[in-house]
Order: sequence, then C-alpha cells, then structure tokens
Amino acid sequence: MTSKELKALGLENENPGSSTGSKWFSKGAWITSNSPTNGKEIGKVQSSTRKDYDKVIQEAEKAQLAWRNIPAPKRGEIVRQLGDKLRELKPVLGKLVSYEMGKSYQEGMGEVQEMIDICDFAVGLSRQLYGNTIHSERPGHRMYDQYHPLGIVGIITAFNFPVAVWSWNAALALVCGDVVVWKASEKTPLCAVACQKIIADILKANKLPEGISSIVTGDKEVGEWISTDTRIPLVSATGSTRMGKLVASTVAQRLGRSLLELGGNNAIIVTPSADLKMTIIGAVFGAVGTAGQRCTSTRRLIIHESIYEQVKKALLDAYKQIKIGDPLDSKNHMGPLIDTDAVQNYLQALDKIKAEGGKLLNKGEQLKGKGYESGCYVTPVIAEVENHYEIVQHETFAPILYLIKYSGDLENAIALQNGVRQGLSSAIMTNNLRESELFLSQNGSDCGIANVNIGTSGAEIGGAFGGEKETGGGRESGSDAWKVYMRRQTNTINYTANLPLAQGIKFDL
Repeated sequence: MTSKELKALGLENENPGSSTGSKWFSKGAWITSNSPTNGKEIGKVQSSTRKDYDKVIQEAEKAQLAWRNIPAPKRGEIVRQLGDKLRELKPVLGKLVSYEMGKSYQEGMGEVQEMIDICDFAVGLSRQLYGNTIHSERPGHRMYDQYHPLGIVGIITAFNFPVAVWSWNAALALVCGDVVVWKASEKTPLCAVACQKIIADILKANKLPEGISSIVTGDKEVGEWISTDTRIPLVSATGSTRMGKLVASTVAQRLGRSLLELGGNNAIIVTPSADLKMTIIGAVFGAVGTAGQRCTSTRRLIIHESIYEQVKKALLDAYKQIKIGDPLDSKNHMGPLIDTDAVQNYLQALDKIKAEGGKLLNKGEQLKGKGYESGCYVTPVIAEVENHYEIVQHETFAPILYLIKYSGDLENAIALQNGVRQGLSSAIMTNNLRESELFLSQNGSDCGIANVNIGTSGAEIGGAFGGEKETGGGRESGSDAWKVYMRRQTNTINYTANLPLAQGIKFDL
C-alpha cells in the first residue's frame, strides 16, 4: 500500500494500541504487522498494559452512562454516519484488509461492504427495538416486556475477518445503547486501528464521549482480562473452539454472558440430481476463497457414489485453473495463508491425511521463489478420505477439500454431514424438492446455517449468523440477534385501586 493510502486511514505513523475515541496511549511492547503477501512490514502498534486496559474500561463505563440515555434513533444516526464514512473509504480500507490479512482485493472490498450493510441494518433497527405486550390474568393490569442496554460489550475477533466481525457486533451494540471495547487479532492490528480512527472522528464531530468505542491491543492475555472482567457483562468472541471454550468457562464462572462464533467443519452434499456446474463453482470458491481461512470455508464434499468420479474429475480440472499469488492482483484466485505457522499446520495436515489412509489427488506444497518470498503461499489440495478420520474431524484453516463418498439415500449423507463436532454452515446441491426439504427439516442438517443450491461460504447480513455444537451457539448480525446485546425486563402495571395477587392467592389483612 502507498503512504497516501495509509494516511487516508490515519496510519501514516506508528500507533499506540489502546484508544478511547481519538485518545491513543499504550506502554506495552510493540507489535509489528507484516503483510503475508510479500513479508514486508506495514507498520507497528504498541500493545496494551494492564494499566492501559483499566483506563479504557473506566472511560467506557463513564461513556455508557451518557450513551444509554441518548434515544435509540439518535444512536442509529451515529451508526449511519459510520456507514457513510465506510462507503467513502471502502476502496482503501478493503485494500488494507487484503494487504494485511492476505485475502483477495475483491474479498477485502466485500468485507467492508459487510460493514456498510450491517450499519444500514442497525440504523433501521434503532427504531425497532420492540418488546411484547402480554395479557395479564389479573383485571386492571397491563404487562409488557422491554429491552435495556447491557453496558460494556467486549469484542474479541480473529484475523480472517479483521474488520467485518467487529462491525457486526459494534453496530448492533451501539444502537442498543451499549459501548464497545475491541480486542482485535494481533495478526491484523492495523485494520483495528484504522476502524477505530474512523469511528473516533465521528464521535468527536458529534461531541460524544470518546469511550463509546475503544480498542485494546495485545495477545491472549488481553483476551483473558476481558473474559475475567465483571465490568463487562457480555463478551463476544470469534476464533477457534479451543479459545472459545476458555472464554465460555471463564465468563460463566462470573455469571457473565458470552456470544461465541467458533470453528466450522462445513460440508456440501452433492446428490445425483445436482447441477454440477453450480456445484463446482460453489465448492471451489468455498474451499479456495480466503485460502480456506473462513469459518464457513467448505471443508468436506459428500458426493453420491453414482456421480462421484464425474465430480472428482471436474474439481481436479477446476483446480488446475486456480491462480495463486498477490491478492491485490485481480487475476489471482487465491492469496497466502496468514503466516508461516499456518503453512506448517497445512503441511502437517497433509501428512496426517496420508498417515490415516487418505489419498491426495493433487500436489500439496509450500510455494517458493519469485512472488512467494513471504513463505505463506501454498497450493490448494483435494483429498479422498473417510469422514471418521481424526484429521477430517478437526478444522484445518487451510485450502484442503475432503471428498467423501456416500451411497444409498440422502439420510446417509446427512449422517455424514452431521457426524462432526462443529455445526456452523452446510449446503446441499439438489434439484429434488423432497431432498431439499428433508435437508432443511428437523431430521436434516444440524448446523446454524443450511443452504440449498449455494455453497457454505458467504452469508448475508439480514440473517442471524452462527452455529451449534462446538461452533458455540452464538448468533450475530441479522434477524433478532440484537437481543443478546440487551437485558430483558418484564413490567406489570396495576391501574386499579385493588391489589389482586397472581394465581388467585388470597392475602387479606
């Protein structure tokens, strides 16, 4: 990226990693952000000390007292301004996402579009934070429920969506009257700094408390501070299942709330009636997009035996056309993995596939030489496996697609689809109405997302996003996901001169 582009995002200088609004401070060690596209340093961010962290939380507490008393539609206006600013900066912020994380420029732009979309959704939501009216069993009484802000929302995000997941949480939390404290991945810190500078300018221009939106920077220790902090009633954490279990148990011990978006092990079922052209496009993008580093990436392709060889051949032909290289070059389909540790995990997974009896259908390797100097580029792999293999049961954040054959009825394929510990995204390719309805029924997919004739990767803002089992059970983004950011209160009003008790209980004095 050019210095002009970095300057447009407020990244022309090294930045401390703690901020309340536009006030930056930190005393911890410096974190260097290197681009996986070429290995070059982009910039440095200073990590937060415990003292820095406590200062952020104290400012957030004060800001929330003011923010919650601003009418929700007025809070929505601030989020509208955020969406408009993101529209203006979409090309340059999308480029930063691509350059710092390694996904294609089109995917980086798409991630910023998700931010814009959730802002639009939240603006409308700010006038629709509805409760219910309830008929009372007692005459002359009225009952209803309403929703109030929770307070501080702690947001912990992963490297693979370095800006969108923050916005899913922040836009909803802000219109609900909460304030947000964000701990981004230490692998993509500059994306977080850029977002904070954008919203800080909006808060300042509207003369609002700076602690409404804050960031803290660092490693897992910062996440532990958030998880154990009783001042934070809700912790929204996105990442690995291992991380999520630690967050869930820690937050539960203090009886706080957690919203978890964890690992996926997503499958597409391919039935004999499937449109194979659509199947190949959906499967290849799902497996190769973001170099297999999406939580919704397609990991498994469960194919009926009658068309197995045909699908396998078409996939191998498609993979021969995949161009790998600089994600800012539009002719490339796949960029790098996030770092060399991810490359080692990929190579170890290939060894485990072969050790368990699986077969690699094309060559899996780390790419070297001109254009691959960062050491983060690999080839996408297709492997024939059995669903019960240990390596298949785990999520490997890399472009590895497992082919699994099924025979007999669709119920057998659904059993394979559900036969993993994760439950995020799923799909079926079929032109048979009965098959599609069975897949979507209570006897079908056990995932939080179930699609028909589209792939597992990519979700719209309007629907709630999340999954079951070891995916964590959380829901973000659309539908009624906003309710997790608020506390529900039931109200009963007696407008008579009598005091009847519920359940007909008599208590006369």
